[in-house]
Amino acid sequence: MSADDQLCEVLDQAVMLRKHIESWYAVQTRPRHEKAVANLLFRKGVTTFLPTVTEVHRWSDRKKTVELPLFACYLFVKLGLGNEDRQKILRIDSVLGFAGNPGHGTPIPDDQIDAIRTLMDKGMPYTCHPFLKTGQRVRIRNGALQGIEGILLSRKGGDRLVISIDAMQRSLAIQIDGFDVEPI
Repeated sequence: MSADDQLCEVLDQAVMLRKHIESWYAVQTRPRHEKAVANLLFRKGVTTFLPTVTEVHRWSDRKKTVELPLFACYLFVKLGLGNEDRQKILRIDSVLGFAGNPGHGTPIPDDQIDAIRTLMDKGMPYTCHPFLKTGQRVRIRNGALQGIEGILLSRKGGDRLVISIDAMQRSLAIQIDGFDVEPI
């Protein structure tokens, strides 16, 4: 194996290691600054995720389709353990801080971000739901939402799954009648 091949292998391992060390965090922004902060961070090389929802706003003289953040005043960033990336984010005027642990933020498990991505990609209907601290956690066993975990609720004869982002204390609820769920 040549020296160049060995160097490439070491660099590949370093990239893989960094990906394993990185975690998602919720960044709190000033109202209506989520998209601008996400674009700025993207240009600085920070991995961001800003889930959005499309709504039709009606005025007396017109209608307009607007794209709004799913979680007002929040976006997600993927950061390593170093303090350098955090300081880069906190220096932005429109950023108020990280959700959770003051100054550092609380890491958000990948499966919670993946669950939101899946909902957005599949176009499943959902409603925003109050954050729940207690309740039985379940996993969907089959269908388009297989593997998604959340808290099971029963209301008026219908089953709902609540997917929570703990660090932000925000949740989404989806109707899961007809899906097979299992306790975790």
